[in-house]
Amino acid sequence: MLHVLILLLLTPPVPVRGDVDSVHVRVNLLGYRAEDSKVAVVFAHSAVAIPFQVVERFTGEVALAGSLAPVAAEPWAPFAHYYEADFSSVTAPGEVVVRVGAAESPPFPVGAAAYRGAHEDLLAFMRQQRCGFNPFFDRQCHRADGLSFYGPMPDSTFIDVSGGWHDAGDQLKYLITGSNATARMLLAFEESGAVFADRHDALGRAGPNGVRDVVDEAAWGVDWIRKLASVPGALVHQVADDRDHRGWKIPHADSVDYGWGAGSYRPAYFATGAPQGLREFQSEANGVSNLAGRSAAALAMAHRLLPDTTGEVLALARALYGMGREEEGFQQGNSWGAPYRYTERTWADDMEWGAAELYRATGRQEYLDDAVRYARLAGTTSWMEHDSTGHYEYYPFVNVGHFALHSYVDAAFADTLASFYRDGIERSVARAATNPWGVGVPFLWCSNNLVSALITQILLYERMTGDLAYHDFMLRQRDWLLGRNPWGTSMFTGLPRDGERPVEVHTSTWALTRTDVPGGLVDGPIDARTWKGLIGIGLTDTDEFAPFQGDRILYHDDVGDYATNEPTMDGTAGAVFWMAWFAR
Repeated sequence: MLHVLILLLLTPPVPVRGDVDSVHVRVNLLGYRAEDSKVAVVFAHSAVAIPFQVVERFTGEVALAGSLAPVAAEPWAPFAHYYEADFSSVTAPGEVVVRVGAAESPPFPVGAAAYRGAHEDLLAFMRQQRCGFNPFFDRQCHRADGLSFYGPMPDSTFIDVSGGWHDAGDQLKYLITGSNATARMLLAFEESGAVFADRHDALGRAGPNGVRDVVDEAAWGVDWIRKLASVPGALVHQVADDRDHRGWKIPHADSVDYGWGAGSYRPAYFATGAPQGLREFQSEANGVSNLAGRSAAALAMAHRLLPDTTGEVLALARALYGMGREEEGFQQGNSWGAPYRYTERTWADDMEWGAAELYRATGRQEYLDDAVRYARLAGTTSWMEHDSTGHYEYYPFVNVGHFALHSYVDAAFADTLASFYRDGIERSVARAATNPWGVGVPFLWCSNNLVSALITQILLYERMTGDLAYHDFMLRQRDWLLGRNPWGTSMFTGLPRDGERPVEVHTSTWALTRTDVPGGLVDGPIDARTWKGLIGIGLTDTDEFAPFQGDRILYHDDVGDYATNEPTMDGTAGAVFWMAWFAR
């Protein structure tokens, strides 16, 4: 995600003009549970004055006929007329289409089967991102990770930081994202464990091992965090850098030379709580609490949920939390020659989460006191109140600490924690009212991660309060990611398997093998002005979505578009939570 490949652009994008009289119908392609609200979006260049029908796919029977409701929000160009078709009353299991005159949506299911197993596809993508032993390629990669920099030992000292996950289409590894991915999969297991299957062993190879696959995947992250924290009092935060971004390459045939020979050692950067960077693009780091707190949360959860017979994982969680308490502030990603990096600037949320999980694991009052203090400090801080932010500035996009702490405080403060969530949700509801799709996020780089975080925050809020006031709004955000959007595409590779979804994704796996790996959440739509200002970006083929590209936001299913069509490891891991929730 954080990289710019030097691309040979085969042809410039060619504008395509759609039929000015055509009507377009957008639905959630993965489908709807019976109890879900179900609202299709219909749009056209000219006014539409005909009713809609919901038609059973195989029998042709009309399950519902109704009138289109004009959307009050300002339309998005290039289309002038938007409508909603509410078919929430359709609850019978089966496959249906929404029809408006001669226009028809793709077929989609209604019923409990709609989300059955989709979360397992997301885990399959995570396995494909593994570094060390990669079960997708059945090969070892990056066994020489890495040589130390900024650490307590001399620079270029070997330290074993193999393992973890490749971050996105590139092959860097970050504790910033790896810690969050680990903790979020553990959260998914804790809340929805019964829906997860056991079809792979601990190395990700086919065949059960008596452990649910989500646990195996989270344990992969736990083991990597332990390696990054293997030097007492120190913590590695990044392996490799943007020198990685020099063309397509399969992980076990990485040809990049960091100064020790092609495919050899890669740098391992220690967190120092101070600015880092090898050239002109220095980070603004001023502490380590974001990494230490989030890693402590992941390890404390692992102590509760995974075998930790010696208490070693819990001891490490406590040590990392102590490091974060001593060096309050944030560590950011490093770059070598590009201005792009993870610019996380929040940290109190991570310390709240770490303290809350350590209280749950140990019962020690000082952790509860700390969690309350950090919760007040974090408050409502979120991307939700902004129209523009730095890249990953408010990571990890939802403060799980408020949820983790909620059950352990008095009623008054529990209400305060819920109000912190509600404040952000209300801001998103207000933003959603300004567009015809009802989507509540700003279109920053990785906007799909924001949508996924909003879904998660509402589900956690419902769990905390029982208040379902935002449930239908949350479903609209889910449906946006699954096809109810201008382009009519799911934002997950391979989902649905027989529908419109990202295929030409910005990964070496696709570019070199043309293999479709299901389950990866792509970056998603971005503000058109931002996209046009990015370095080295472009399309390699005609834009299939040209008739639907307006002057506001863009999305391309094109291998050359690293800003909208690159699947990310951490975005996928975060989505495992709510995808499993809907499968329950």
